[in-house]
Amino acid sequence: MTRITIKLSEQVARPIGDGQPIPARATGTAYEPLAAAMPASKPSSSAPAVRAAAPRPSGGPAEPPQAADQARARAERAWSTPTPAAPERGPRVPRGDVTARLGRKPPRKLARRGPLAWAAGMLLLCMLIPALLVQRQHPVTDELIVRQPKPAPAPPMQEAVPREPLVHVYLTGEQAVEKVTLEQYVRGVVAAEMPTEFEMEALKAQAIAARTFIVRRLAHHDTSGVPVKGAEVTDTVAHQVYMSIDNLTNPKNKEKLARVTQAVNETRGMILTYKGEPIEASFFSTSNGYTENSEDYWTNRIPYLRSVASPWDESIAPHFMDTVSMPLTQFMNLLNISPPAIPASASVVKKQQVLANAAEPRILSTTTGHRIKLIRIRGKNYSGREIREKLGLRSSEFTWRIHKGQIDITTYGNGHGVGMSQWGANGMAKEGATAEAIVKHYYTGVSLEQVNDVLKLE
Repeated sequence: MTRITIKLSEQVARPIGDGQPIPARATGTAYEPLAAAMPASKPSSSAPAVRAAAPRPSGGPAEPPQAADQARARAERAWSTPTPAAPERGPRVPRGDVTARLGRKPPRKLARRGPLAWAAGMLLLCMLIPALLVQRQHPVTDELIVRQPKPAPAPPMQEAVPREPLVHVYLTGEQAVEKVTLEQYVRGVVAAEMPTEFEMEALKAQAIAARTFIVRRLAHHDTSGVPVKGAEVTDTVAHQVYMSIDNLTNPKNKEKLARVTQAVNETRGMILTYKGEPIEASFFSTSNGYTENSEDYWTNRIPYLRSVASPWDESIAPHFMDTVSMPLTQFMNLLNISPPAIPASASVVKKQQVLANAAEPRILSTTTGHRIKLIRIRGKNYSGREIREKLGLRSSEFTWRIHKGQIDITTYGNGHGVGMSQWGANGMAKEGATAEAIVKHYYTGVSLEQVNDVLKLE
């Protein structure tokens, strides 16, 4: 099969096979057939040679003469169009020379590279290789890369602060319940129960005792003596005297608050235990020189509430000794003693003598702590505690003097005498005793522990 390649004016070459119609060229809106007869070649130095068309097989349709002439004319016009010549190349530039191109000035001739230049090149290559490797491992894409901020370094591990138990205090004056943390409650008790001018070790001993007292009540769910539900203690001497948050944070108590806070913070969480249980950490103001056994003032014998010497009170306590005077008739009425029958005609001196004889007390026994244990008045026996409470005396150690129809009662010490003496603690602190030494002196055989080791929080 013979093929003819014809270069058209659009410079598109199409192969034409034998027996296929010759395509027409567009002229206006109609297509005209190309003539089969056209020059086999056109003398030109730049145009490529065109192979002659093979003769049409015999028996095929003959083309009209007019169509052949038109095809020949078009072919001649196509051959007459000059082909753009390729731009001439300049002379070959010798190796090592640089010539100016496109109007640029020729650069200076490159100088011979020395050893320093080779070293710099090797260094640059060493720097580029890692960058190329990284780029190869992390190819650039069209996806948006969101860089997450570097997480902040974790804070140093700190010991977890244990939760504090809460204390609900019934404020009798406001008739409201104040909810505070354990340490806030202890601060309020120390501020109300002990003079803040005391030695710091005495204040710390008071904080330990006050904390132990409330922890014991919390551990045993003891709400005795509380007039309302939802509170564990009151703010009175029935439990522990307590200063509310509002009163404690009053600007006039600023100095008091600072010392109390120091004492509470330095004993934070410390309580007294006996055989692993929080003790009944009772305390009082001033001893008569000794503390009292628990069974001599209360009914139960408590092993850690034993009578101990407390010689510091007498020399420093302002109310170590106190005297109360009252008429004999009032004395007998307070004790529910019926006065003796006195004739109306009796003189004043005679009447006073009769009353004195009737009201004359007689001590039957004393306690280990040198207080009155049992006393008889007009044929009736009383405990030293009963006399103290009925007459409103400071202590159950007392003496009396009857004269001119009245009785003068002198007491020694201040308080029930069981547990720690506050003024005795201050006297020990003045002599250099620590808080631990103070509490272990007044509470026999106790240990110091942390509240969280004893009180299990829910």
